[in-house]
Amino acid sequence: MRPIWKGQISFGLINIPIELFTAEKRKDLQFKLLDKRNKAKIRYERVNEKTGKEVPWDEVVKAYEIKKKGYIVVSEEELKRAAVENTQTFEIEDFVDRSEIESAYYEKPYFLVPTKQGKKGYVLLREVLEKTQKAAIGKVVIRTKQYLAAVLTSGDVLMLNLMRFGDELKSASDFDIPKGSVKEYKITYKEIEMGEQLVASMSVKWNPKKYTDTYHDTLMKYIEKKAKLGKIPLPPKHEEEKAKGGEVIDFMELLKKSLTKKEPKKTTSSRKRKTTKTKAKKA
Repeated sequence: MRPIWKGQISFGLINIPIELFTAEKRKDLQFKLLDKRNKAKIRYERVNEKTGKEVPWDEVVKAYEIKKKGYIVVSEEELKRAAVENTQTFEIEDFVDRSEIESAYYEKPYFLVPTKQGKKGYVLLREVLEKTQKAAIGKVVIRTKQYLAAVLTSGDVLMLNLMRFGDELKSASDFDIPKGSVKEYKITYKEIEMGEQLVASMSVKWNPKKYTDTYHDTLMKYIEKKAKLGKIPLPPKHEEEKAKGGEVIDFMELLKKSLTKKEPKKTTSSRKRKTTKTKAKKA
């Protein structure tokens, strides 16, 4: 497995040599685009807009367009050397409480792996972040783009999470979000209490292995079945429920039904034990 970035974490006078590995394992279904007439693959070509001829990869360069001056070509070596410090160092600018960072800012996780020389500094930073429950905030350049990033602990591992800059998130004020107190929406104390009971009845310990991509698995079964049998009937169509405007919803009734669904059914043995206890009390 190749690292996608090599460099160092820097805070104060401490430098920790590290390598960055993606922590994602993508399961996207890779569909090919075909011409339905003869099932031939559709190919995308790099075509010169003036000559109409295909351009080989070794003739392709990167360029930035500047008004009135046209395109400025920048080589890969220039991209690396233009800001060497930025491309090779993740310099920690601040430490903030993990609980203060909203989930909307997180974008993509990576594993930080120390080199042999960086193990002591790695463990030191990990222990400090774990004990203080802080996140180390800084910037990192990956493939010619600078990202805001946070280093956090996850067990024995230091994770680097790419983040969105503040101006990359839309403001919630642009949308019609309900504001004000629960009284304005005529929500009763009893409804809140029953809502809390429903949450409590559905609460479990976090176990990521419990949740799987059921859409991917079902679709793969359908594709495999079609490959084996040829033409097969389409799965039944699910009609979407249309929202009924102006209808008053009885939340209390819905909450009651939800709680009844979640209540564990009493087994025959438990009923027997209860009957025996009652008889014993009477005796």
